[in-house]
Amino acid sequence: MESKKKLNHYLDNVFIHLTVWIVIFGLPLFLTDRGHGISWSHFWRSTSVMLSFMIIFYINYLFLIDRFLFKQKTKEFIFINLLLVFLMANFMYFAHDHIMSLNLDGRFMRRRRRFQSAPYIFIARNAFSLILIVGLSVAIKMSARWSKVESERKELEKEKTEAELKNLKSQINPHFLLNTLNNIYALVEFDPPKAQGAIEDLSKLLRHLLYDNNEPFVPLVSEVEFIKNYIELMRIRLSTNVKLTTEIDISPSSSVLIAPLIYISLIENAFKHGVSGNKKSFIDIQLIEKPNGVVEFICRNSAFPKTKSDKSGSGIGLSQVKRRLELLYPKQYTWRQILNEENDSSIYTSHLIINTKETSCN
Repeated sequence: MESKKKLNHYLDNVFIHLTVWIVIFGLPLFLTDRGHGISWSHFWRSTSVMLSFMIIFYINYLFLIDRFLFKQKTKEFIFINLLLVFLMANFMYFAHDHIMSLNLDGRFMRRRRRFQSAPYIFIARNAFSLILIVGLSVAIKMSARWSKVESERKELEKEKTEAELKNLKSQINPHFLLNTLNNIYALVEFDPPKAQGAIEDLSKLLRHLLYDNNEPFVPLVSEVEFIKNYIELMRIRLSTNVKLTTEIDISPSSSVLIAPLIYISLIENAFKHGVSGNKKSFIDIQLIEKPNGVVEFICRNSAFPKTKSDKSGSGIGLSQVKRRLELLYPKQYTWRQILNEENDSSIYTSHLIINTKETSCN
């Protein structure tokens, strides 16, 4: 596929070059001696000029620029071009003189005598034109090189982004699994039957982690199903002093795609820091699909920050969410994290809006 693209690009360049030179060489036929037919003398003189321009252009374009200029041999590049310009300008003078001596149209003898009396002006004028052609070849070559370098840079950036996302994802899965197993371990001690049900729910979650989210983006409906299973798994171990409410409004036929495990990290954070063993606490989760591929997530919970001595988690969850959002949704999301102090309690709000329209199914 890549070789085919390169071949097509090469053929496009050849076609463009051929078209431009055919037009340039053909112009003298249409722009000389209107009303008197074609001036073949003028045509051949113009052709010799264009041919000289073409030779100078492609010597630089195909050889000198790559061999000298791009290898920082600027002095050699300038010297060779000055020599080429001098030789080609003299060639153009003698070619012009020879064509005029043929007097193909029978009208140029007087002009030839005038031309022969000022050869240096003619050579200097053509040398200046040839230098401009050298500059044109350098400009075109450097533009093509810049375009190639930019294309390679974007490709490398894309590969780097994909590798970084895979690395982040490989960190998320063990992190998520570790916290879930800790929850089931706590449940085994006081309610083994519920622990068995929790293990079954966990197997569903692992199936999603292992098989259903191997792409950078997954259907929102499948991610929502995963979130529901996770919430039900976490609900089992909640005590009566914790109020858990959810509002999930996603169309069953939704075509929206979403990055996997973005929301689960935020929900996991709410369960980790929003639940107290002896105080009233709450978790309120909303996930709403809005028009034009916009998905809004709001999670409010009572805040009971862990102390430094707490060893239950590594704290990498939210930093991963931020990094993944930057990589997957640049300038397509807003994420506000708010901690409000109310009397002797704290409320934490995580409000994330993602515009997924560029990743939605057609």
